Amino acid sequence: MTKINAVELPPKIYNIKGWIKQTNPTELKNNFDHVLSESGFNVLNYTDQEFPLNGFTAFWLLAESHLAIHTFAQSGWSYIELSSCNKEKALNFINLCKQSPLSNRWENEVEELSCETELTIH
Repeated sequence: MTKINAVELPPKIYNIKGWIKQTNPTELKNNFDHVLSESGFNVLNYTDQEFPLNGFTAFWLLAESHLAIHTFAQSGWSYIELSSCNKEKALNFINLCKQSPLSNRWENEVEELSCETELTIH
């Protein structure tokens, strides 16, 4: 069982999204298990689902939020999105992905999303 240290954090998420040139479920799982570990993330759970016509979706529940992958086998590309409350780990993740042999095309570097404390809800 993973020990989680509780820390009070501001309401911010660091989001990374993009495309990688890989759709093989085994290779995706192995590559991202490694990248998440090397980035310092704490994986709490993992689940995946294979669909007809070579579709595959994977989800890692992290102590720091989550990573999701959706494959588009017909094109050879997979969409990945990482959301993290830890900026340093998010930056490590994107740098390790860029250094990996996987071809990648990022929609953004690391986008900071925050919630103002005085939101008006309609």
